[in-house]
Amino acid sequence: MERQIIHMDLDSFFVSVERLINPKLVGKPVLVGGSSDRGVVASCSYEARAFGIHSAMPMRTARQLCPEAVIVKGDHDQYSNFSNQVTEIIKESVPLYEKSSIDEFYADLTGMDRFFGCYKLASEIRQKIMKETHLPISFALSTNKTVSKVGTGEAKPNGQKNIAAGSEKTFLAPLSIKKIPMVGDKTYQLLRNMGIERVRTVQEMPMQVMQKVLGENGIALWRKANGIDNSPVEPYNERKSISTECTFEKDTIDTDHLRRVLVSMTEKLCYQLRSEEKLTACVTVKIRYSDFNTYTMQARIPYTAIDNALIEKVKELFGKLFQKRMLIRLIGVRFSHLIQGSHQFDLFSDTGEQVLLYQAMDRLKRRFGDEAVMRAAALGLDKRDVNLFNGIEKKSQASSPLSLT
Repeated sequence: MERQIIHMDLDSFFVSVERLINPKLVGKPVLVGGSSDRGVVASCSYEARAFGIHSAMPMRTARQLCPEAVIVKGDHDQYSNFSNQVTEIIKESVPLYEKSSIDEFYADLTGMDRFFGCYKLASEIRQKIMKETHLPISFALSTNKTVSKVGTGEAKPNGQKNIAAGSEKTFLAPLSIKKIPMVGDKTYQLLRNMGIERVRTVQEMPMQVMQKVLGENGIALWRKANGIDNSPVEPYNERKSISTECTFEKDTIDTDHLRRVLVSMTEKLCYQLRSEEKLTACVTVKIRYSDFNTYTMQARIPYTAIDNALIEKVKELFGKLFQKRMLIRLIGVRFSHLIQGSHQFDLFSDTGEQVLLYQAMDRLKRRFGDEAVMRAAALGLDKRDVNLFNGIEKKSQASSPLSLT
């Protein structure tokens, strides 16, 4: 039985939401992101793209390319809310779906053509999303995730596409090699230097040649270019989480020390999120007192993986939770409601320097260990305490705890 996989993508998601809130933005070049010259474009409208503007571009450059562009700061809460609405519609409509980012989804409709017709069902889901949320959304249907994702890009803006089984290579062949997922700027330049511009060229090359140039990634790229992708749609599970706890050798009521430990724990979890290219939308803080009574408090937040926002939320929850003024035996932090994502949500800040800083810090941590760079708050910690929370666990409803360290 041929697989039937759809990929759905909300078109210019942040801009589309802003236009719902303020219809005067419709038809205008719109930039969402940091408002100062040192800011970064998180999203832009198709009108702005016509001027050569793209996401992650410095706001100053975007303004020079399109002086009449309207700049909007961005609203994390609104975007999370609309994303959740779309998720619920898809959840109710398909047997298996994957939320790959804040505005992207995969669904496996294999076998459903006997009852509905997969393309017809996907079309109906798209129409329902547009009717209930008033957001434009595009999709493509094919036999695998790679071809469907590329197809969605070709269906945009606000369109749909069906790539029939057996036509995957033909569909991909005339496209730019940059259309293939996993081909970033550096890989693209390398391939262009080799004279490779279209997918067809890779299709005609022996797989071993790509392997010599790019190693294992070369094999993966060759397979994707040939429309081969057996990766499954990963079931989306809101209960998936990562967490860490610290049990003190001696019960304590030293709030300064407790906050330093919490900061260090949160920092490690944030690094883990970014390493896994995930975002969290729910933070939980746990306290166990010397009498073994345990209390937790959680809060929903806009999707993020940036230390500053999450540390502040952890401190806030700890301040609300720590009311007994009794000796504390254990503290813990958990991030849940995880989705695949990137730094995109954190480009709304007035400066892109913070994102660049975290990227630089993460590179140092990957090379020299996760304690190579840390906040000053962690420097005064007793090493025995630090060692007690080095273990980070990832949990989901369907599996037992899995150590990530």
